[in-house]
Amino acid sequence: MPVVTLSTDIGQSDYVVGAVKGQLIKALPSISIIDITHQLVANNYLHAAYVCTNAFAFYPAGTFHFVIINLFERAPKHLLVADYKDQFIICPDNGILTMIAGEKPEHIIAIDIIKKNVSGVLNFAETFAETLLAISEGSELQNLGNSITDIEEKYPFRSTVGPDWIDSQIIFIDQFENVVINLTKDEFEEHRKGRNFRIVLPARNDGGITNISENYASVEQGERLAWFNSAGYLELAINKGNLAGLFGLKRFSGGTTLNTLPSNKLMYERVKIFFE
Repeated sequence: MPVVTLSTDIGQSDYVVGAVKGQLIKALPSISIIDITHQLVANNYLHAAYVCTNAFAFYPAGTFHFVIINLFERAPKHLLVADYKDQFIICPDNGILTMIAGEKPEHIIAIDIIKKNVSGVLNFAETFAETLLAISEGSELQNLGNSITDIEEKYPFRSTVGPDWIDSQIIFIDQFENVVINLTKDEFEEHRKGRNFRIVLPARNDGGITNISENYASVEQGERLAWFNSAGYLELAINKGNLAGLFGLKRFSGGTTLNTLPSNKLMYERVKIFFE
C-alpha cells in the first residue's frame, strides 16, 4: 500500500485539501494518506524545510512526500519528482526541493502539467495522482517525464559566526510559542570549543541563558531555558510560558542576505550567542 504525505500552505478552511485527497484516492484507492501540515507559510522556505525535513526522516522507504508551497510564485509548467534517500519528494520547481534536501538530488524527473478539467492546485495535484497510478501499475519513474538538472535552487540559511559569537535566525515557532533557531547541536559545539556561553534574546540586557537543559522540566516554572530538541536544533522556551509572545519574537521572514545588518524589524527574528 503506497504511503503519501501531504505538506502544504493551503490551510484547511475550505475544500481544497479534501479535494486533493479525493483525487489521490480516486486514482489509487489503496493509498494511505498522512497529513504532515497544511499550515506552511508560502514565502517562508526556512520554516517549510524545517518541518518537512524532520518529518520525512521518520517515514519508510518508498514513501511519496507531496509538497505544495508558493505554487503560483510563477505559473507551474511541470512538477518535480525526486528520488531522495529511498523516498520520493514531489513538489513545484520553485526551490523548495533543495531547501528540504539541503542539496540537489541526483535523480530528478520533470513531469509536464497538462491542462485538465480542474484548475489551480487541483490541476497540479491531478498530475501527481496520474503519476502515482502509473508507478503503481509498474511504470518506471524515468519513463514518466524528462530527467532534469536545471532546477530552481534555494538553500537554508546557516547561522553567521565570528570568533566569539553566533548570529542565528528563528526558523520555527510552535503553538506554545517555543522558538527554534537554525543552529544544530553539532554546529553549536563545534564553535563553542568548550567555552561558556550566553544566549541573548533581542532587546534584553540581562545575563541571558547560560546553560543547556535536558527538557522543559529542567528549570522551574516561569524560567527560560535552552535545549536541543528531537530534531537536533536549539530551542528556546519558558517552562509553562510563551517565550515568543513575551519577547516579541517572530519567524525569520527572509528578504535579506546573510551579510545584511539586521534592521529593527529583523532584530526580533534573530538570536545571538556569545562565547567567553
